Amino acid sequence: MAHTLPHSGGGSAPPARIGKVAFLGYGRFGAALGALLRDAGIAVRALDPRADIADVQGAVRAASLPELLDGADLVLVAVPVPAMREALVSLRPHLAPGQIVADVGSVKTVPASAMAEVLGAERPWVATHPLFGPASLARGERPLRAVVCPNPAHPDAVRRVVALFERIGCQVLEQAPDEHDRVMAFTHALAFFIAKGMLDAGVPAGAPYAPPSFQGIAHTIETVRVDAGHLFAALHRENPFAGEARRRLINALVAVDRTLDVPTADAAPEDVAKLAIPDLGSLSPELRETRELIDELDQELVGLLARRSELVQRAARAKATIGAAVRDPVREARLMESRRRRAAELGLDPDGVAEVFEVILRHSRSLQERRSST
Repeated sequence: MAHTLPHSGGGSAPPARIGKVAFLGYGRFGAALGALLRDAGIAVRALDPRADIADVQGAVRAASLPELLDGADLVLVAVPVPAMREALVSLRPHLAPGQIVADVGSVKTVPASAMAEVLGAERPWVATHPLFGPASLARGERPLRAVVCPNPAHPDAVRRVVALFERIGCQVLEQAPDEHDRVMAFTHALAFFIAKGMLDAGVPAGAPYAPPSFQGIAHTIETVRVDAGHLFAALHRENPFAGEARRRLINALVAVDRTLDVPTADAAPEDVAKLAIPDLGSLSPELRETRELIDELDQELVGLLARRSELVQRAARAKATIGAAVRDPVREARLMESRRRRAAELGLDPDGVAEVFEVILRHSRSLQERRSST
């Protein structure tokens, strides 16, 4: 399971900052990532005979590998996964000591194995997968996320790459290469697989009368349309778990299709049960447990609100005794400021917490006003 890495600074000295990045391969994704790096004040140089790098504002075009690598802190290999090993072999003789090499592929086991084989322990390397692309960046989708694979042989390189992703606004997740590919096989790859099948079947993705339940699928189809063709093939051909994911999906769909062919009047109870769409909790023990804990906490919150209401009514009685008004704007302002400050200390959104207490205060005033009118 992926988990969020602690901030790259941690409790020790922060890693050395990466100031110059070299791209080997500068297609649509490379150019999009390069723009993010330049916006963060990081110098970018690129080498790609098939890309018109001169037209990309802020990028410096290199004419050779030695020129590309000159002074670079990090080399990002942004080539198709099948070309990864050849690219690494061409890079290795020109790498200076300490220069980090990282890939940005959507598949991780193949690039990680290639880097381990070609670069080994002598040259620092990191396997990464930025979980965004040119289309999502153009739509302004946030938050940005990136997967960085642990590498015990080069921990400092991992820390520096994590810090780089954080500088461009990414939430960084840690995941082992095989774990990453298994998850991507049943998510990213299957999403593209389904979208490709729907496109080939002639599904009207742009129909104005499509129901809301279809909009998420339509978004996926549009993403497949705009992404490069090699990405779809790489997601399946280079991911060792993609074939299993496809077969499980196809077998499940065939079973559902056969069940749907049975008339309702003739359907056995077990066939009806097969057509039920399970709640997410039944598919994920962790999700089910989390929901149960949330339910328990909500019950505690309701109990606390009941106790607060009792105290509010006690306050109403005390106010009535001394003839004080129900509403006390000065106290309410202090209360709201105190709750906002505490929310910030706990890492919560102060505005969101303030909205909750606005509702609670309205309820409290209503209780006191009813008390004073009786």
